[in-house]
Amino acid sequence: MASTLLTRAPSASCGRERIGPRARFALLLPTLLLSGCIGDQTGATVQPAAIAVPREAPRTTGRERSTSDADHAKLVASFGGEYRAPASLRLVTEVTDRLVRATERPEETYAVTLLDSPVVNAFALPSGRLYVTRGLLALASDTSEIAAVLAHEIAHVTLRHATARTELALRSQLVSKVVADVLNDPVTGAQLQNQSKFALARFSRDQELEADGIGVRTLARAGYDPFGAGRFLTALSRTMALKTGTGVPGEPDMLATHPGTSERITLVTRAARLIGAPGLGADERTRYLAAIDGIAYGDNPGDGLVRGRRFLHPGLGIAFEVPEGFAIENTRNAVLGTTGEGSRRLLFDQVESHAGQGLDEVLKATWNDVIDPASLENRMVAGNPAATALSRGKDWTFRLATIRVGESTFRMIMAAKGGTDPDGAFRRWTESLTVIDPAETRTLRPLRLVLVTAAPGETTEALAQRMVVPDKPLERFLVLNGLERGAAVRAGQTYKVVLE
Repeated sequence: MASTLLTRAPSASCGRERIGPRARFALLLPTLLLSGCIGDQTGATVQPAAIAVPREAPRTTGRERSTSDADHAKLVASFGGEYRAPASLRLVTEVTDRLVRATERPEETYAVTLLDSPVVNAFALPSGRLYVTRGLLALASDTSEIAAVLAHEIAHVTLRHATARTELALRSQLVSKVVADVLNDPVTGAQLQNQSKFALARFSRDQELEADGIGVRTLARAGYDPFGAGRFLTALSRTMALKTGTGVPGEPDMLATHPGTSERITLVTRAARLIGAPGLGADERTRYLAAIDGIAYGDNPGDGLVRGRRFLHPGLGIAFEVPEGFAIENTRNAVLGTTGEGSRRLLFDQVESHAGQGLDEVLKATWNDVIDPASLENRMVAGNPAATALSRGKDWTFRLATIRVGESTFRMIMAAKGGTDPDGAFRRWTESLTVIDPAETRTLRPLRLVLVTAAPGETTEALAQRMVVPDKPLERFLVLNGLERGAAVRAGQTYKVVLE
């Protein structure tokens, strides 16, 4: 969670345009299920069309370079900034160059940027810029897996998918606008616009599958294990299952910008088998693990940290603890939480308030639904001035609070399904909001991915016990290392664990 009212990234990255607290709340509650790139009405997700800028020619004007550089800077900032990991960047760059030489356009050049984000994502701009998050680096288990991701994104650029997608969208919009405005038939215009969304969704899906097929063939031509694509997609599917198993939506990741993995795993595995049997090509596991040893894992302390049921934000100087049974996740928009069965949910974020504006006014200004007037109360919460209220919707009952700590104003919302009033748990949660002791702030350290060597007789359970993660250490250890439940570790082999 950013330390100021959050902004949305440029649409090239599932963007974060600046939105007020009222609009942001509408995105997050009551379902707390909306995150990632915007999907169309079919339920399929569509890659953001704004990345579809024309591919730069070898010679560009000063204005074109300036625009490209400005977009790049905004995009990098929206993903937490550039991540400095020389060994990782060197490997990813070398893999990219090797893949490009195996494409039909070996003369093309690409610039790789690592992003300081824990989400699993990678994308390419038509200008030849490739972006990989540190979250994706952590999930991949060997060089062929990271090469599979890069080959897929390079295929998008080579095939001019982004430009084709924009051309289709603009053409559809133009047709519907002409029908609505010129022919004075707004109903038919709206129908055509709606149909164009379906067409664009199908178009994007076909593009993804086409990029998968070409990516696997490029992978093999470059000498990498073509089955690495299937292994990475399987790891992606498993790690997302861990996240959705808590019911907590996270930041935009590859499942928000790409089709579901089951069909893709089948496709890339079939494509790899057409090339040869498993074991073909190099996976370079040892080299890859050495390059990512020590990279940051999970939240950046500057954006807040989750430690079990506790959330701490050194930059804001605050911390709180959620009630028993809640799992929480820190996103760039807010801290979100839910119980395992999904019947209770919560949201914590920072909101704007103006001089002289009462906290009750702030609360009403940031809430779209009706507030029970009799419930609105100005009082002290955990020694801080606050306004609290009750709101009953059709399917959920909400407890709301705006709390001022120093010069900052925070909003805390807990929702319970049906007519149940979550007041008791809500009071315990709001009363836990406290100022962090500076001494504790100095002790906070980011989590890191560290390589350990398995000792003779050591088990996956023993290695997983070393993991410093919010929950499910064994499941997370298995996913990070591409192992199935019940698998045995090999003595002398290195494995990834998460340590503080």
